[in-house]
Amino acid sequence: MAVENPIVDLLVVGGGTAGIVGAKTAAGLGAQTLLVEQARTGGDCLWTGCVPSKTLLSAAEHATTARALTGRPAAFADVRKRIYAAIDTIEPVDSPDALEAAGVEVIKGALTFRSPGVAEVDGRTIRFRQALIATGGAPVSTGIPGLDPEVTVTSDTIWELATLPGRLAILGGGPIACELGQAFARLGSEVTMIVRSRILPKEDPDAVDLVRDSLASDGVRILENTTVENAVTTGTGSQLLLRDGAAVDADTVLLATGRTPRTAGLGLERVGVNLDKDGQVITDTRMMTSNPLIWAAGDVTANPQFTHLAGVHASVAASNAVLGLKRQVSGTVPRVTFTSPEVAAVGLTTPDGGLQHRARTVRHTHVDRAVTEDTTGGFTRLIVDRRGKILGGTIVGPRAGESLAELTLAVQKGMTTSDIAGTTHPYPTFSDGVWTAAVADVRERLASPSMRGAMAVLVWFRRRWLDRPIPRLATGSRR
Repeated sequence: MAVENPIVDLLVVGGGTAGIVGAKTAAGLGAQTLLVEQARTGGDCLWTGCVPSKTLLSAAEHATTARALTGRPAAFADVRKRIYAAIDTIEPVDSPDALEAAGVEVIKGALTFRSPGVAEVDGRTIRFRQALIATGGAPVSTGIPGLDPEVTVTSDTIWELATLPGRLAILGGGPIACELGQAFARLGSEVTMIVRSRILPKEDPDAVDLVRDSLASDGVRILENTTVENAVTTGTGSQLLLRDGAAVDADTVLLATGRTPRTAGLGLERVGVNLDKDGQVITDTRMMTSNPLIWAAGDVTANPQFTHLAGVHASVAASNAVLGLKRQVSGTVPRVTFTSPEVAAVGLTTPDGGLQHRARTVRHTHVDRAVTEDTTGGFTRLIVDRRGKILGGTIVGPRAGESLAELTLAVQKGMTTSDIAGTTHPYPTFSDGVWTAAVADVRERLASPSMRGAMAVLVWFRRRWLDRPIPRLATGSRR
C-alpha cells in the first residue's frame, strides 16, 4: 500500500505490543502513522511469549488433574493444538487489518535509518517527523563449548517442538525458566534446571522457597549456584558438564538466560540514538531517546521486560510525540511469575531492617478462600512505613496476579493501610489477604501507647457526655 503523504507524523518500528499500542495511540490522536514490521505483527507476546506460555501452563495444570483422576498423561499433540488455537483467537486483534482499521498504515520489511527524518524499508524511502523504536528483544544465545544447536531451543523456538522432550535441561532460573520448567514437568518431561545463583533472584526469599518446593513436588530437579562449563554430544542428545563436576543428560536444552535488544541493522548511530553497554536504547522518563524526535518503548529499552509495561510506555511515548506533552512513565511496576503458586510483587518487597519500614504478613491459613480451596501454603506481605503508607508487597498463591492489582493501585496513589482496611471487600476471595494485612497494620497502630492514650481520652469524654443530666421533657403545653 502506498504512503499517501510524503512525510508521516510518527514512524513506528516494530509490530509487537509496544509498536501496536504506540501506533494506535498516535493514530487515535489524529497523527498520520506508519508501522513497519519485519516479520509478523503481534510480537513475542502473541507468538512466543505470554499467549503460548500461559496456555501451556493452563494445559499442564489440567493435565495434572486429569492424570490424577485417570492415570493417563496428556497428549502433547493436543497441548500444541490448544496453544495454536489460543494464538489464532487473539491474532486478529493484533493483525495488520486491525491496525489499518484503527488508522495505522502497515508495511512489511526491514527498516534502516539513513539520516535524521529519513529511513529506508527494503529500498523504499520513508520520510518522517518523529519515530518510535519498538523492535523488542531476542533470547540470548550461549557460548557453551560443544553445545549441539540441534538439541538447543529458546523461549522463541521451543514452541516448534513436535514431541514432548523426554529429558529437558533448562539453563536459567528466572520467571520464564520456572514457568516452562513446571509446565513441561507436569506434562511428563524429566526437567533439570541449572541456575547460576538461585531461582527468581528478584523475589522475596520466602516466596522463592514456596515456588522451589512446588517445582520439586512436580518433579523438577533444581541445581542452583552452578553453571555449565561445556557440553558433549551423545547418541541421544547432549551431556552438560557443570562447574561443580556434575553432569546432566538431556534430549533438549532450553536457553532461558535473558534477552538482548534488537537494534542491529537499524542504523541508530546515523540518527543520534545512544545505547547503553548492553545495547539497549537509552530513554528518559518520557521515553525520549538522545534524539528528541525519536522515542523508544518495550524490550528494546533498559526498562523491565513486561508486556504490560511495554504497552503503557509506548502509549506515553506516542502521546508525548504527537501532542508535545511531557508525560512521564510511572515507577510503579507490577510483576507476576505464573508458576503454581503464582508470585506477584510490586514496589518495595522487603523492609529496610530498621524502624522506617515494616512488613505485615498474613499467611493464607487465615484467608478463608484459600482454606476452602485447600491452597493455604501462600502468603500476602505488605511493606508499609511508620504512618501506614503502602510501599509495596508480595502475594504468593492462586490468582496472586489478580490480587496484586489493588496493591499496585495503593502504591501508585500513595494509599495507606487505613484506606484499604476501610474499603469493603467481597468475601470470600483471595484478595482478603491484602485486606487482612491492612487491618492488622491499622490495629497495631491503634494499639500503640500514643493512640491508646488518645482513644482513652475520647472514650472518657464520650462517657461524660452520655452520663450528663438530661432535662425533663415537658409533657403538655399551656394555652
